[in-house]
Amino acid sequence: MLANDRRIAENTARIPHPYALADAQTFLAAANRSADETTLLITLPQDQVIGICALELREGPAPELGYWLGVPYWGRGYATEAVRALIDHAFAELGHDALQAGARVTNPASRRVLEKCGFQWTGVGLYRIRALKSSAPIDRFRLERGIWASLKSWGAARRVA
Repeated sequence: MLANDRRIAENTARIPHPYALADAQTFLAAANRSADETTLLITLPQDQVIGICALELREGPAPELGYWLGVPYWGRGYATEAVRALIDHAFAELGHDALQAGARVTNPASRRVLEKCGFQWTGVGLYRIRALKSSAPIDRFRLERGIWASLKSWGAARRVA
């Protein structure tokens, strides 16, 4: 039900609008079937699903990080928390050297999530947006393992002090 919101679909590459039960079933059947993909649910402590956060190897050697969060949960820090957890998993457990991500230029909140997580802007590109049935401009971002390691150590140093 949360994914069936035009505001979400228009800010993601693959979510159609309207988003029907059959779309959700297709997504769930395909999730984590490939070694090139890691899809995690974003949940509240009561196991209520409020979004998705995923890594997928699309173009180039660095996987693409993507996420969406149900509109009632926007602006509460959940996306940043989920993205940070997936970044930690990608570098610490999966051994990736870099990650890439994109945010529509009309979505400053998503851009801010990526920046808070250490991603650096690398340029502008186009994404095919399924819900729009056309392409839209996006800001491109990249996070290197070394930057992530530095940010992790700086955070640990601040907690000790």
